[in-house]
Amino acid sequence: MPWTYILRCADDSYYVGSTIDLERRLWEHSCSPDLGAAYTRRRRPVELVWAAQFDSIQQAFDFEKRVQGWGRKKREALIRGDFEALVPLSRRKAVQDRDATERGDRDERDGP
Repeated sequence: MPWTYILRCADDSYYVGSTIDLERRLWEHSCSPDLGAAYTRRRRPVELVWAAQFDSIQQAFDFEKRVQGWGRKKREALIRGDFEALVPLSRRKAVQDRDATERGDRDERDGP
């Protein structure tokens, strides 16, 4: 089954990837002198901190690309399993909320 995964590197950065063989890919990131990503080879040791299986490699790859666009706090919310925090941490939503506040827009739920 295909996977999307997050590694924590020795410098406390995160690496996001996808693969059809998670165990082999982790070995490559951790041990191989030439098969792991150049990013992780320079930041060993690495630790698997999150992984999820998908029905297709395309779904795993698409989710990898989505998570790669996330900021650190949003990635850490995913790692913690704090799914309620994901939406508020969305940059797009945060920018929309900030812009609405600056314009003085009010949500209908805010009342009079």
